[in-house]
Amino acid sequence: MKVAEQKVRGPVSRRVTHEAAEAGEERWSRDAVKALLNLPLPELMFRAQEVHRANHNPLHMELATLLSIKTGGCPEDCGYCPQSVHHETGVEATKMMTPDMVREAVLGAKAAGASRFCMGAAWRAPNDRDIEKVEALVRVVKEEGLEACCTLGMLSDGQAQRLADAGLDYYNHNLDTAPELYGDIISTRDYQDRLDTLDSVRHAGVKVCSGGIVGMGESRDQRAGLIAQLANLSPYPESVPINQLVKVPGTPLADEEDLDPLEFVRTVAVARITMPKAKVRLSAGRRQMDDSTQVLCFLAGANSIFYGDRLLVTGNADIEADQALLARAGMTTSQGHA
Repeated sequence: MKVAEQKVRGPVSRRVTHEAAEAGEERWSRDAVKALLNLPLPELMFRAQEVHRANHNPLHMELATLLSIKTGGCPEDCGYCPQSVHHETGVEATKMMTPDMVREAVLGAKAAGASRFCMGAAWRAPNDRDIEKVEALVRVVKEEGLEACCTLGMLSDGQAQRLADAGLDYYNHNLDTAPELYGDIISTRDYQDRLDTLDSVRHAGVKVCSGGIVGMGESRDQRAGLIAQLANLSPYPESVPINQLVKVPGTPLADEEDLDPLEFVRTVAVARITMPKAKVRLSAGRRQMDDSTQVLCFLAGANSIFYGDRLLVTGNADIEADQALLARAGMTTSQGHA
């Protein structure tokens, strides 16, 4: 395969295959991504803003919420996750929520301004009976007029198709980190398992939500490796959550050093540049950031947030804080208000 070189302003270059160029896609090498991460921050932010404004309304913020419909008891050993049976974190396993319980949460989320409703279950891989129950929950979300997203673990082709037929809009399955670091974080599945699930979701016609977690002890080069993996998916994800490690006592990663906030901002900016049309979402760890760091992330191209940390009901302090921050920043939401 011949490879054409395409230059970008300054010292950064990226490699673009002829096939990808014809399809309007750009292929990013790890070195090119790392070169972006290494730029002086003002230059990186400027480039990210250029890309962001060319593809999105820079004043618009998508509001999404995540509800755990089945908590705890997960057989995976992900080093960051308090829901794993391998870690002593005090999280107790619960039964799956009923459609009526989910509808109440959806109505609360809708009233608070969220436009996407994501449901998560602590499974390695759902069985077909689980999928049948989730299908009913997806229909509940769609009946109330919100976008439906799920994160349920690994899916087969048939399961992905069933969820698509139920109306699922997005499926979240993060790559988590760079391929070479993955085995140090998780041993109960491998990187290819995650890629296979993303392929199944794509084949079913469901949009992909996939990102990663930073602050797990990875190097900047490994952060570049994660972003290159995401950006080189064909096509890249429509939604890219950038998570900051939440250090939970009892998990293997509880004692990791804090990530420099500006390193997180850099990661958001490079995700924006390499995946121009994606929604780049601030997800886990946002509550631990101060307001200034969050606004820097908005300037770097983040245009979606998980809204509030708990069930979305009137008077939720997290929601009120989010609304106040968006208003101070002059941001609007999908419902057209701050």
